Amino acid sequence: MSRIEKALEKAASMRSREGFNSRVEESPVSGPPVAPGKPSLDELLATEPVRVNNPRLVALRDENDIAFEEYNKLRSLVIKLTQGEKFSNTLMITSCIGEEGKSLTSLNLAIALARGFDHTVLLVDTDFRRPTLHHSLGVKPESGLIQCLRDDLPIDRALVKTGIGKLVFLPAGGSMNKPVEMLGSNKMKEIVKEVKNRYPERYVIFDTPPVLPFADAQVLAPLMDGFIFVVREGRTRLNDVKKALQTLQGSNMLGVLYNDAHVSMKNKSHYYYS
Repeated sequence: MSRIEKALEKAASMRSREGFNSRVEESPVSGPPVAPGKPSLDELLATEPVRVNNPRLVALRDENDIAFEEYNKLRSLVIKLTQGEKFSNTLMITSCIGEEGKSLTSLNLAIALARGFDHTVLLVDTDFRRPTLHHSLGVKPESGLIQCLRDDLPIDRALVKTGIGKLVFLPAGGSMNKPVEMLGSNKMKEIVKEVKNRYPERYVIFDTPPVLPFADAQVLAPLMDGFIFVVREGRTRLNDVKKALQTLQGSNMLGVLYNDAHVSMKNKSHYYYS
């Protein structure tokens, strides 16, 4: 049995036991905010693509290499797990600790979904402690989710049109050291409800801080339809993974993405679900 299979077996066993139903230097581009009101999808998507030169955004590649196909597989699995009588479209991406690849996973999954035919995607940066998604996309937004929560800025005025497939981006809007109260507020609950229901067939992907160092993901998880847990090989201890998943107990874990696996040089990420 390979290390990947053993990791999957442990994850599935643990889930059953515990009841679990870089900044890129490039020319800065400021994505234009969406006008006030409730814009149509055509208005949201009609823009020139942002200039992205990040080799880690493999979902942007046109050639069918191994990494590109891995995210296509992830996209297919996510669609399979979220389609049903009720569309489970609000997804949280998190990890045990930092530097496991959760933000890159959020970006690549969002891009992979947005480049398909059937779904629009809203990518939301809720990592107020260390927001990085706008760097990877090469944009310099003037406002974001923080201003929507703190200053009652309409969401439409904070959205950034990326021009990448059907992807729209809601940046963090800055950074702060103690965001738990803001993320756990009634205003945040209203915003999650609004972005979930505004457009049909739209995935809303939330990038959050890691679970063990901070309480942010634990606060956000109950607001989500499900979450994906990123584990990087050689980075996280199994006991820490167990602690993190215990913290999120009661929320719907869609699966574990086993990242940067070295079992084979041809496979760099694996996704497991049950």
